[in-house]
Amino acid sequence: MSVIFVYIYVDYFYFNFSLYNFYRGDDVKKLFIDFSIDLIKKNCNYSEEQIEVIVYGLEGIYLTITKMIVLVSLAYILGILKEFFLILIFYNIIRVQAFGIHASKSIYCLISSTIMFIGGAFICKYVYFPFWLSISIAIICDICLLLYAPADTSKRPIINKKKRIRFKCISFILGVIYTFIIIFFRNNPTINYLVIGMLEAVLMILPITYKIFKLPYNNYKNYSGV
Repeated sequence: MSVIFVYIYVDYFYFNFSLYNFYRGDDVKKLFIDFSIDLIKKNCNYSEEQIEVIVYGLEGIYLTITKMIVLVSLAYILGILKEFFLILIFYNIIRVQAFGIHASKSIYCLISSTIMFIGGAFICKYVYFPFWLSISIAIICDICLLLYAPADTSKRPIINKKKRIRFKCISFILGVIYTFIIIFFRNNPTINYLVIGMLEAVLMILPITYKIFKLPYNNYKNYSGV
């Protein structure tokens, strides 16, 4: 009975948050950004170009905070908070170097993040990964990192060739480190979280993922001389 109650509560919470985010989220985000920019303009002397960069950063901060509030709440209610954070950590270690796709709308980001991190936490908690499967996934991910990292976006193209090479090398090295960790600690249950985190980070950089969501790939190629 208690399990049914928890799921009803989660559905209700998620539904209401999604509706709020859909109807009012943009208004609240605008208020947050406008207030922050007014404060910055009063105390600092930035150019319009610099202000645009700051606005982009503030949007990211706002979306990250609101998304994390609902995800952490869901993970806590469902009793998978530890699993959630483990996947998030292993995912972001690769993500910050390999970059990858970003959802076109905040609600899409929330839904996809819920599927990835909440769903992934459930899989890691209740599904056993045999060693051959874990190492196979890791090797495939290493190859994908070598081929496709870093993957940029139209809002944040990685124009500098040296930076792209550096991000690719670091991403691949991290992938290899993950692979060796899987080999040496094959019987440790934490390996599940590492594998899922790595897999989800790699899925974000694949051309097929961009194609499915109808988003442009290799955006740096739109700039001459790169």
